[in-house]
Amino acid sequence: MQTLSSIQFRNDFVSTFDGDQSGNLTPRQTPHVLYSKATPTPVKKVTLLAWSDELAKELEIENPTDQNDVDILGGNIVTPSMQPYAACYAGHQFGNWAGQLGDGRAITLGELRTSTGKVWELQIKGPGPTAYSRRADGRAVLRSSVREYLMSEAMFHLGVPTTRALSLVSTGDLVMRDMFYDGNPEFEPGAIVMRVSPSFLRFGNFEMPAARGEIDNLKKLVDWTIERYYPHIHGEDKILTWYKEIVERTASLMVEWLRVGFVHGVMNTDNMSILGLTIDYGPYSFVDDYDPTFTPNTTDLPGRRYAFGKQASIAKWNLGCLGGAIAPLLPNTDELVKVLDGYDDFFWNRFYIMMGSRIGLDDLKLDDVNLINEFEKTLRMIKPDMTIFYQLLIDLPLNTDNKHDVVDHFKGSFYKELSQMEVDTLYSLIKIYVERIASNTISREESVMRMRKTNPRIILRNYMLHQAIEDLEKGNDGLFVKLQEAMKEPYSKKFDEFFAKRPSWATQKAGCSMLSCSS
Repeated sequence: MQTLSSIQFRNDFVSTFDGDQSGNLTPRQTPHVLYSKATPTPVKKVTLLAWSDELAKELEIENPTDQNDVDILGGNIVTPSMQPYAACYAGHQFGNWAGQLGDGRAITLGELRTSTGKVWELQIKGPGPTAYSRRADGRAVLRSSVREYLMSEAMFHLGVPTTRALSLVSTGDLVMRDMFYDGNPEFEPGAIVMRVSPSFLRFGNFEMPAARGEIDNLKKLVDWTIERYYPHIHGEDKILTWYKEIVERTASLMVEWLRVGFVHGVMNTDNMSILGLTIDYGPYSFVDDYDPTFTPNTTDLPGRRYAFGKQASIAKWNLGCLGGAIAPLLPNTDELVKVLDGYDDFFWNRFYIMMGSRIGLDDLKLDDVNLINEFEKTLRMIKPDMTIFYQLLIDLPLNTDNKHDVVDHFKGSFYKELSQMEVDTLYSLIKIYVERIASNTISREESVMRMRKTNPRIILRNYMLHQAIEDLEKGNDGLFVKLQEAMKEPYSKKFDEFFAKRPSWATQKAGCSMLSCSS
């Protein structure tokens, strides 16, 4: 174990690629380079608010007991072995080409290799301006930082591929933010998250050199990425093989998002990880009442491009953008198109397998696809709380034989009184489901075990986050600490105080129902 201040950081990305070493933080275009040197801007006072013991143990880092270590987490100290930088990338935002973007409020401090040989990038979010901050200040507020810290770790414990969060610190500074871009800016307490990942490379890192015609930079980045993060891939067709694996990882990630009810909210290509991880937690949400058209992002209205039910198709669209970026490295696009066309079959196969486990089926049969589709149609109609509905399904008495009992069993998941048509539809579904369960070749115990492993009992709902943030701003960390612990055991009944529907007051409350990219 080592302290943050004693780590000898690696700087493989910086030493491999051309970058702007001027240290100039003035927003500008940076052609021909993949990053720009960026030194964090000091803040008033760094105070540790949260620390992930589990992640620190994996990173082999001691808990920060010295103020120098805490100051590193807030960017007030840069150690001699660090070569901090902001990455240069581009992206398609809401379906439109946005040109150069880059790390506007994130600075990578360096890379850490553990005794197991695994390499992690350590990055702080909110440490001040970079060359890619455009008109922004490069800072983050407590509100958005709490959301990123808690959700990163919540998703990890849910079993969803994700970047991680090591720490959360306050800065002692106030930051001006217009939360809903409605002309009502307010000062909010500043904060910084240290986030951790094997890599923060995203589709946009490859779109940038491709768009600028910098083919040498593009090829060098692709070759380095394959060698470093996909070392099992070799041969003349390595780029196609690599692309195929990214397609499959991304499709698998979408299945996981749908399993737990996660809505990213801003699936721009610059927010898509080249490793198939969930990255950049902004205006995200979990689904409360089941609604495939739900988007938590005010910026995504009225089109709802990034709605819950559209995420899988948007992921494919984004993969198409990545394919277009790497196309100059191939003789033609025919094979790229074939790989991308394979996305749908791969996704749906994984999706139906996941749903089969979710409802406790044994090996998936052809008719099970129809049953799973009926679950989706029924939930779309009655709009129950998705998480609670599937928890109640686990405990469904299989001898239930009348409509009243069925409705009564699932009543705890309803946000409204069901109409007679909705009652009839639900009862019809459950009758078919019970008959199918009876034909399982696995025991009821095994069936229930599959369901408990697939369906989370506790999710990090926006209203819970909002309450924790409000309390923290008042100096009370009780709920924040309790949520940290609860998110480590999302499949157990240990924290059933959080096993509850969204309260009615949270339906329209700012920060609970809708958020913005400022969130």
